[in-house]
Amino acid sequence: MTGDEKRLFARMAEVYAGFLAHADHHIGRLLDYLEESGLRDNTMIILVSDNGASGEGGPNGSVNESLFMNGIPDDMATNLAMLDELGSPKTYNHYPNGWAMAFNTPFKMWKRYEFNGGTADPCIISWPSAKAGTTGKGEIRHQYHHAVDIVPTILDTLGVEPPERIKGHVQSRFDGVSMRYSVGDPSAPSARRTQFYSMLGSRGIWHDGWKAVTTHPTISGWSNFNDDTWELYHTDVDRAEVHDLAAEHPDKLRELVNLWFAEAGDNGAFPLDDRSPLEIFLTPRPQLAPHRDRYVYFPDSAEVPEAQAVNVRNRSYTIGAVVDIPAPGAQGVLFAHGSRFGGHALYVKDNRLHYVNNFVGMMEQKVDGTEDLPVGENLLLAASFDKDGENPPGVSTGILTLYHGDRKVGAARIKTQPGTYSIAGEGLCVGRDSGEAVTSDYAGDHDHRFTGGTIRRVAVDVSGEPYADLEREAQALLVRE
Repeated sequence: MTGDEKRLFARMAEVYAGFLAHADHHIGRLLDYLEESGLRDNTMIILVSDNGASGEGGPNGSVNESLFMNGIPDDMATNLAMLDELGSPKTYNHYPNGWAMAFNTPFKMWKRYEFNGGTADPCIISWPSAKAGTTGKGEIRHQYHHAVDIVPTILDTLGVEPPERIKGHVQSRFDGVSMRYSVGDPSAPSARRTQFYSMLGSRGIWHDGWKAVTTHPTISGWSNFNDDTWELYHTDVDRAEVHDLAAEHPDKLRELVNLWFAEAGDNGAFPLDDRSPLEIFLTPRPQLAPHRDRYVYFPDSAEVPEAQAVNVRNRSYTIGAVVDIPAPGAQGVLFAHGSRFGGHALYVKDNRLHYVNNFVGMMEQKVDGTEDLPVGENLLLAASFDKDGENPPGVSTGILTLYHGDRKVGAARIKTQPGTYSIAGEGLCVGRDSGEAVTSDYAGDHDHRFTGGTIRRVAVDVSGEPYADLEREAQALLVRE
């Protein structure tokens, strides 16, 4: 590595260590409260991570993980320039995958792989004193267990049997088993005998101390799962999965592979999904409402999650706000979707209409109105993007035009984000920007709430029809009122 790479990568690991110290401090605050309130001895505390260390930072790490979610590679020079900002609100950082491998030692690989580097996690349990007694304090247990065993453990500790029906509805089975037995008997055999794994096409299964694993390369031509090579490990004696015994024990490997198919079928794991992260993010879970060409949103309502909000990716769109502005001086956000790491917003500042499209946190593309806002009721303030190409493929390019009613008041060429704005939070808002601001150009502070007027509604049109159609629709809505 170069000297610059060493400085950057070391700093990224320092920031991660700082995060862990921060989390540890606040977990301590919770424990202190339980102690002070006399609840500690009657509380079960379970601390577990969700997977092995993550390799999503790639070889150079990242200062903005939205790039990964949009299929855009990180740039070493850009990352290095942000070294002093790592861990601040200006970054959405991630350490390099070399650290992921190191952090998972002695296990190999990282999150998304079915090796222990991706699936083995620390699980720390503080048992209520009345249940644990004096045994097991500060000790380690080695039985094989899975996250699905946590709820059965809690129920077992409470002496509660899960109901077969709730309000007449038959409940799904519990796949987990209680871990409570291990408190009093460190040498007891694992109550769990089998556990299957599947993620992004890679597969694994553990059964009675043996484990079969196959790695499905990302974007390997899609499917072709039968071309993947299965490995075999005796994890009771080789927990780090160093010695592949597939050639020595073909019958055992065949047994486990067949068991994997049986378990996968029983747990609804088919069809296998080996899409890339960008493809997955572009295909959200089924929405509560069917897709449509026009969406209408209202102020003072909850943030709309991205998976349920209008999708403007790779298409033309128009955002139109119907507002009352009684006098000059209105300012703030009309519409915002996303965050400083990717998103777009329509807002008022200095008595002018403005639009910004923040391309994956890399650049803020601003379009400014050239005329002061009109005053009156039922005004239509809008931004309309007319897609005319893609460069590169998947990144739409075109002209973004601002309107007061049907009067053009500004235009500029922009490009729009190919993938998701965020994997969690940072949804769509009307009348404010509730999370990390899409742009630093807003007037005001906090959530940059719209003031000096009233927003009646904001409509977003993705039909691809000309801009004038949205104005006619808005006028028709006003007539119906």
